[in-house]
Amino acid sequence: MITNASSLTLGALRQTFGLRLDSSDRFFDEWLNNAPTLTEAELQGLDRLTRNYTYLSQEEPPLEEIVKLVVISPLLDLAGFYQFPFLVKAEVSTNIEVADEANAIAIQGRIDILVIQDSFWILVIESKPARLDVTAGIPQALTYLLSAPNLQSSCYGMVTNGREVLFLKCDSFARLRHRHQNVPQYTRSHTYRLLENTSERIQVLQGLKQIGAYIGDLRS
Repeated sequence: MITNASSLTLGALRQTFGLRLDSSDRFFDEWLNNAPTLTEAELQGLDRLTRNYTYLSQEEPPLEEIVKLVVISPLLDLAGFYQFPFLVKAEVSTNIEVADEANAIAIQGRIDILVIQDSFWILVIESKPARLDVTAGIPQALTYLLSAPNLQSSCYGMVTNGREVLFLKCDSFARLRHRHQNVPQYTRSHTYRLLENTSERIQVLQGLKQIGAYIGDLRS
């Protein structure tokens, strides 16, 4: 059976992969404690992003493609992901096959934006149109993170509808030792108000820069 990643729910991910929310993981409570102060140019870039989005949303809520152009692209630029050692790819096809004694499922999807270093996945980004709640993209982003080749270490995701942003971290831990199974777990940040709150807008960019730094430290 073939299933599209966009149709999955958190309940389906729990049933299919054993995915669980790890409420004990304090990563997103602590990750910005030592975040670097943004430069004046970076702050100006965030202000320009806000002005552009506000202008383009006067008539109607921006569609997903506008969110990618006006919000995600500038954030990736400001975070340094358009420079060495990172590489940005768009519309990346994914496929996960899950089989048990009863049936086999193939989950197919297409990642909106993927940031990599060599073959190591840095960040999976799922965008949604502004009319949708940002949490609507969580199951799809988690599905893509589960397909990451480096899931044995932490993989990160970002979901945005242009107005709001949230981050995800997915890990594979051997919790069911008696069954010798790796049980994937995820943690999510709170929802950052990208347009309405200056300090949270700054934290979004600091978070992106921190993710790049974490992976760089891991691979050094």
